[in-house]
Amino acid sequence: MGAVQAIAVTRQGAGPEILLVHGGASARTTWGELAPLSERWTLLLAHRRGYPPSPPEPDGHHDFDLDAADLAPLLEGRPHVIAHSYGVLGTLIAAARQPQRVRSLTLIEPPLYMVCDDDPQVAEFERIAEEVIAHGLDADPATLRRFLRIAGAAVDDGPLPEDVARGVRRAHRARSPGEARPDLDALRSARVPTLVASGGHTPAVERICDALAERLDAQRLIAPGAGHFVAAAPGFRERFERFLSSLA
Repeated sequence: MGAVQAIAVTRQGAGPEILLVHGGASARTTWGELAPLSERWTLLLAHRRGYPPSPPEPDGHHDFDLDAADLAPLLEGRPHVIAHSYGVLGTLIAAARQPQRVRSLTLIEPPLYMVCDDDPQVAEFERIAEEVIAHGLDADPATLRRFLRIAGAAVDDGPLPEDVARGVRRAHRARSPGEARPDLDALRSARVPTLVASGGHTPAVERICDALAERLDAQRLIAPGAGHFVAAAPGFRERFERFLSSLA
């Protein structure tokens, strides 16, 4: 088997490096509101497999372990790292393997169910997400729309917009987030400065973020106003930059 082609990384700006790892939405959709940071920082937008201009996944499905392998070489310059949603899983795995290569971590609304094993609200959220992963567009319509609204899609009871349907097709048969087991103790022991952020829109997500912040001894940020796309929330960019600047 030949070498696996590397993922694409878009570079913007000048200054200390920030590696940005998107989740189920594209890098542009996820991080567009952070573009002004390129006046003072170098933004490295990683495009996960399956999202142009990166190559597709080898088997056509998302896998957080493959994400981790793709991200590992991008840590060589010891960047700050910010990751969103499913992208957090691979980011945590890569960072835990080489914590000395990460200047800081900012983790936004990850589906990291392992930190809340006994929480009934998180268990229900996981059930909904797993149905969509297993069945895609054939999932129960009410369940699908409930999941999409949590995930930040503007949907009603009519046909799904094509960009939303495309996102569901991408998520279909992805590796389950419930299987992710990043070594959180390694990150805490290495004292990697960490910020855990959420949008204050879904109790189960808040519980995951609270528990993750406790496990990592992290700072906690709630930025409402943009749902799951927390990086677009009013004031998030400024608060995120203050966190980075405090580490200089």
